[in-house]
Amino acid sequence: MSNRHLARTMAMQALYEWDFRGQDTSRLPEVLAYVKQEFAKDFDDGGYVDTQVAAIIAKVGELDAALERFAPNWSVASMTVMDRNILRLGMYELKWDDAIPSKVAINEAIELGKTFGGDASGKFVNGVLGAVYKAMVAAGELKDADKENKAG
Repeated sequence: MSNRHLARTMAMQALYEWDFRGQDTSRLPEVLAYVKQEFAKDFDDGGYVDTQVAAIIAKVGELDAALERFAPNWSVASMTVMDRNILRLGMYELKWDDAIPSKVAINEAIELGKTFGGDASGKFVNGVLGAVYKAMVAAGELKDADKENKAG
């Protein structure tokens, strides 16, 4: 497992626990410490997990509104806790993390869905994030990381 994939897995686990326990941000430092201790005690993620989790929680309303738009047959509340947090992480990396190419964000989220979600989670994540990506392309919202990958 690559370092960034491990870090994404840890971020997803922290988001899952935060959401499952009622989205109590006062317990977030405890949740993050627990996830790091349990899943990769000596792993140096360069601050990725803390940064991503904080950024996603700060944008959770915007992320959930976008998920409602791009998963029209599903409300965020009706999604499994695992799927919605994988989608939040994937959507954040896809739309707002300029350092991560869009296709990497989508592929990583699909892999998290296949590993931690239900039987259809990978396809569900692919469908939702694929629709978001198509909308970004249509609106001319490619990130610099995407433009660099096309040029290279």
